Amino acid sequence: MTKKSIAVLCSGGDASGMNAAIRSVVRSAHFEGIDVYGVYKGFEGLLDKSVAHLDLSAVGNIIQRGGTVIYSSRSTRFMQPEYRAQAASFLKDLGIMGLVVIGGNGSFNGAALLHKEHGIPVACLPGTIDNDIGGTEFSIGFDTALNTAVEAIDKIRDTATSHDRTFMVEVMGRSSGLIAITVAIATGAEAVIFPDLTVDLASVAYTVKRGVSRGKKSSIIIVAEGEKEGLSHLYQKELQENYGLETKLCILGHIQRGGNPSPRDRFIGSFMGNMAVKALVGGEQAVATVVRDGKFALAPLQECLKKRNDFDRNLLDLLNTLAL
Repeated sequence: MTKKSIAVLCSGGDASGMNAAIRSVVRSAHFEGIDVYGVYKGFEGLLDKSVAHLDLSAVGNIIQRGGTVIYSSRSTRFMQPEYRAQAASFLKDLGIMGLVVIGGNGSFNGAALLHKEHGIPVACLPGTIDNDIGGTEFSIGFDTALNTAVEAIDKIRDTATSHDRTFMVEVMGRSSGLIAITVAIATGAEAVIFPDLTVDLASVAYTVKRGVSRGKKSSIIIVAEGEKEGLSHLYQKELQENYGLETKLCILGHIQRGGNPSPRDRFIGSFMGNMAVKALVGGEQAVATVVRDGKFALAPLQECLKKRNDFDRNLLDLLNTLAL
């Protein structure tokens, strides 16, 4: 009897905790007597037939490492039906019983098409620092990104206080403002700017100047990066020219993606990796591992294909209250 096998890949932007998930997939599968193929560089690896067997030693000593040992990429070819057919044919030739996909919204949609068009069973793990996947409260990598950003902003606060300055700090998140609002509250920021919402720079300037007038020695303005580059520079210029508020700009950038995953991301990745293997062994066809009401669960993949860009607007009220 031919031994069963599954494949695992990471797609899109890397997120700390992906290695914990890969390790969990491999070890959980071997526990079930199933072989694992690691697909290198995401969906591109399926098209290039870049795969390798992952044994237990291949995933040793990786749980604490950031990034992904099987690499990741964004595949424009995979968006085309003929290439998805090619990828499906390759998986079937390998005798794959299911594919584990770790990634964000685009990765989930690619996996859903692979299943819909070619019947490949898929189990998806939310892996993105943006935490913007619909259907789940948390994604792998979000907590580590928060910790990295908070640590950096705390250090910026030190130098801001030493020089009696206002710093504008841009954090990642693209179309999601969850990183921005969370770190703003966690670092005691005076204001936060979301490019996808109405930007009220007059209010931002007022809040900062109010604090200065009562003796504050430093101020922090958090800016969500948004979809368009260069917005932080524009806001910095407008605050100076239109409101007389001088700021120093610091863009944290991709530092938020890397680094050792937090214990929470290691745990989430490990738990979800095990869930994905059990789901495929149990005959599930198109599912995602999610966190709902603080508990791990399996959800139909179709429920998790839309981006979740919203956040509790009451958090803005909290920030404004605490910034007095």
